[in-house]
Amino acid sequence: MTGAGYAVLVVLALVLPTAGFLLGRRAARTVRPSDVGTPVEHATFETLHTASLAAPPLRAGLTEESARKAARRLRSLLGTDALCLTDRDRVLVWDGAAEHHGRHVMERVRGLLDSGRDTAFPSQCDDLDCPLRWAVAVPLTVDHRVLGTLVAYAPRESAVLARAAGEVARWVCVQLELAELDRSRTRLIEAEIRALRAQISPHFIFNSLAAIASFVRTDPEKARELLLEFADFTRYSFRSNGDFTTLADELHSIDQYLALVRARFGERLSVTLQVAPEVLPVALPFLCLQPLVENAVKHGLEGAADRGGEETPTHITIRALDAGSEAEVVIEDDGAGMDPEHLRRILRGEGGRSTGVGLPNVDERLRQVYGDDYGLVIETGVGAGMKITARLPKYRAGVHGS
Repeated sequence: MTGAGYAVLVVLALVLPTAGFLLGRRAARTVRPSDVGTPVEHATFETLHTASLAAPPLRAGLTEESARKAARRLRSLLGTDALCLTDRDRVLVWDGAAEHHGRHVMERVRGLLDSGRDTAFPSQCDDLDCPLRWAVAVPLTVDHRVLGTLVAYAPRESAVLARAAGEVARWVCVQLELAELDRSRTRLIEAEIRALRAQISPHFIFNSLAAIASFVRTDPEKARELLLEFADFTRYSFRSNGDFTTLADELHSIDQYLALVRARFGERLSVTLQVAPEVLPVALPFLCLQPLVENAVKHGLEGAADRGGEETPTHITIRALDAGSEAEVVIEDDGAGMDPEHLRRILRGEGGRSTGVGLPNVDERLRQVYGDDYGLVIETGVGAGMKITARLPKYRAGVHGS
């Protein structure tokens, strides 16, 4: 790579961690090399494009597979003869010439793994024809922990290569940090799903079983049907396979939940269900709608007293509608409603233990899977009931019901 190319690389290395590799991906789709005029513009395009191809594997973390997929792109960024990626224990991948140097890499970077400081060293190769005579090693650090190293090899010592290797390594560290954040976020979401399951409270289970027991003598067939509904509902809620489900399965579980609630409250609770058949196969995050219906039941029944006593019926409407490229799910109750500012605190996770994790969890998971345009839209006011709308793309890569 020319000196101008290295200059472009160094500048871009400062930009990429904040702009992200999406810019490169967009450029790769919309700009052709022939459209780029000056050598600097051409080098900028090529660098962004190469970085965009190297980033996705690294977002999986520093593994043998991700290193293998990213190494050639990283070597292309540096324009060097060979490149090596290691973790703390072994060489993950060697890309380029003179692979026999890989046998000695861990010996040469051992001090770097402990100190976290860049190091350069002669290759000390006995092969007189070997093109690699010098190397620079840079730590790959995330949260003050050295996860591994990037080692670039060249025919001769080069201060420009040393600086460029440092910038590329720092860009790799940003990708690895994002990978760790993704894993942490996933663990948090999984923990909150467990909390949602735990939130299927002992009171609900006890009350459901008590309602079933009340029909054993007076209506045995009704008791049997409710017992089957209870078994299917708990089986679905505590299933262990898959992060996603279909709208059909989620609505079926909701119907079972409502059958158990109606067995207890009788005519105090009425439900209208309107579903467009076209949206039933749409995939969505597991246990995403059920907490919204539970919220509607809770607040609807709480609002009954404000509307004239415990015998005042509560009505809940559930609609799953076809909206072109999206499915629109609306859950509405005529209950007590909520002060909008209090609702905002709940969605920020500041509502206290009594509010549970249902609404914030669902809102967060929808945004994580589909983007910030797909969070919950909630309309409410004190004494005005609550209307919750969730939009779901009919297709999103990586989202498949199970």
